[in-house]
Formats: sequence, structure tokens, C-alpha cells
Amino acid sequence: MTGAATAPRAHAGVGVAEPDYALTEPLDPDMAGVFRRLPAEALEYRARARRFVQDEVLPTIQGFWDRAEYPLHLVRRLGELDLLRDGIDVPGFPRQSLLAACLVQAELSRGDGSVATMLGVQGALTMRSIALLGSAEQKERWLEPLSRATEFGAFALTEPTHGSDSVSLETRATTVDGGFLLNGEKKWIGNGSIGGVTVVWARGDDEAVHAYLVPQDTSGYSAEVIPGKLALRAIWQAHIRLHDVFVPAEARLPEARSFGDTSRVLRATRLGVAWSALGHATACYESAVHYTRQRMQFGRPLAASQVVQERLTRMLSELTRIQTLLMALTGLEEDGGLTGPQASLAKYSATRAARTIAAEARDLLGGNGILLANRVARHFADIEALHTYEGTETVQALIIGRDITGISAFA
Repeated sequence: MTGAATAPRAHAGVGVAEPDYALTEPLDPDMAGVFRRLPAEALEYRARARRFVQDEVLPTIQGFWDRAEYPLHLVRRLGELDLLRDGIDVPGFPRQSLLAACLVQAELSRGDGSVATMLGVQGALTMRSIALLGSAEQKERWLEPLSRATEFGAFALTEPTHGSDSVSLETRATTVDGGFLLNGEKKWIGNGSIGGVTVVWARGDDEAVHAYLVPQDTSGYSAEVIPGKLALRAIWQAHIRLHDVFVPAEARLPEARSFGDTSRVLRATRLGVAWSALGHATACYESAVHYTRQRMQFGRPLAASQVVQERLTRMLSELTRIQTLLMALTGLEEDGGLTGPQASLAKYSATRAARTIAAEARDLLGGNGILLANRVARHFADIEALHTYEGTETVQALIIGRDITGISAFA
């Protein structure tokens, strides 16, 4: 039987084996040369953060992300490595420049969004609130242990019904003998349930907005971890309920007297959030470049296709644009000249570009792009959270638009 005699013999395993793709090696894309003359101090902090990411974050973070577990040991390691201060001056620590702090934020985000948020919550929000608005005694009590992660910190502004409309917050601080009673609810509060101290923003008897340092073991303070998150799964955000929580008079931050003081803290963090978006975008770009070099289709690597090279070029163009913008705005901030609208432009531009780059990378990885083990999907999800917190795209656009036109369009 001729057909039977000439039929090809089956070979076990043919067409089955797929390589393990190596997608995490740093590429340091810098087509415009914006990082070519970084100061030695900034380079050292960036290198320290990168070693931490490569050696301690990337090998383990996926399991914590899958299980929605909070690896608190990584927060402690950030403290041990002096990567938690976000440029805040703390006695006993070397000076960390703003640029160095921003590069750390980008490197941690390149590793994982939850790990970068650990820095954002502990340093950028909690420590900065105390450093900018606290008393000498409060600074002495909290800044060093928060820097070393021997204490944990949280920042409680957002409420269940007041996210972007935070100026309408309803949590109240009622003056009583010896201090204040706090009542209200907060939502999406990172570190709000793990012990430590929470900076609670509340409206006082004078109707002004104030901030209070509340130890999380205080009677009447309860916090529940928010389940079912799609993004930032390796850090816990909490829904906090405050029922007649008593804090002494010395727990109030003396320089927090209005929402304008709250905005001082938030404005300073927006630049860091923009650098975080750059880190996520860099991770997605790196993964796409590595994957298209390694993935074979039609007898050649994907990277040998014209359309793939054009899409990688488009991604690099977006990446270069935000690198250039952020370096320029960081220089302005270091000179003391960064305005609120400029900080909003940084966050608005960087998170939008990161979303675009992540979508391109996800698509270039094809079906493998939705596998969490291949890195891009995790960053894709985390960028969605980053795009929203510290002021949504719409809020940033309204701040910028008011600056452009001189007319407020806020409702």
C-alpha cells in the first residue's frame, strides 16, 4: 500500500516544546541620551534598586501576586537598603536627591507595581506628610522608623464616596477634652490594616481639613483588606472604619490646616507616580524586545518582521518622549520651580504613554501576553491602577486645562 509506506513517521514531542522565555534582563533604553550624565549618587541609588529588583523581587513576586499576599519582608528590605525615603531628609541618613528618588521609583516599578506602591505609601505619602506638616516631636518619633521599615505607615484621605472629590471629605474630628474623636470611613488605604500608624485626614470643628496620626491599634479603628483586586495584588489596601477613635491633641499635624496643605503632599507625589509609569512602560518594552527576538514564527524570529520592528520603534518613541519630559520636569522641581499643573502634566502624560506601550507589548506577545508568568500582563493590570490613583486622568486634565484657559471647569 503506497500511501501507508510513504506516510511520515510521528516523532514524540515535535511541535510541543516551547522555550522558557527570558524577558527580565534590563535593556536601559535611552535613545535621546537623557540619562547619559546622571550624578554618581543617583546612579548608585538606581543600581541598588535594580539589584534588589533583579535578585529579590522578580524571582518571587509572581507567587505573592497570584495569591494576593503582602510580602512584608520586601518592605523591610526596602528599609534596610534605604530605598523608602523618597528623597525626604531624615537625620542619620545620607542625602537622597529628588532625581535619585525618582530613579528608585522607576526601578521598583520596573520590577513590580505593588513593590513600588510600598514606597509610594510609606515614603511618598506617610513620611512626606509628617516631614512637611508635622511637629519636631512627630518627626523625631516617626521618620527614622518609617525610613527603616521598623514601623509601617498609611495615608488615609480617600473615602468610599469621595475619591476624586476629596475636598468634600466627610470624616470628622470633634474636639474633646485632651484631644479629638474621629468618626468616618476611608477606602483604598495602602498599609491601612497591617499595624503601624495612619495619617487620617478629617474635617475639624472649624470645617478646615486637618491630619491626625492614628496608631492602628487604637480603640475604634478597624480595617478590612479589600478583596478581589485585578491590580496591585501584592500589597493590601484597606477599608477603614473610625468609630469614636480618640487621639490626643499632640497627634494632630500642626501644619495641616487646609486642603491646600493636603495638596502640597499630593503634588509632590505626582512626579513620583509619573516615574513609576515610566518604570512599568520600560518593563513592557523590555519584555517585548526580548520576546520578539526569542519567539520563532514562520521559520524566523518575530523581530525579523517589518511590522514588529515598526511597533517596537513606536514603543521606543513613546518611552523616549516620557523620559525626556520627566527629566525636564524633575530638573524644574529640583530648582524649586515645578508648578501644580506641570506635576499634573507629568502624571497625565506618563500614565497615558505607559498604557499605550503596555497594550502594544501585550499584543506583540500574542497569546503568551495574557500569561502572568510572561511579565507584561501583570504590568498591564498594575498600570490601570496607577492611571487612577493620585488623581485620575480627568482630574489632571482639569488642573492642566484651568492653567491653559484661566477658567475652572471643576463642577
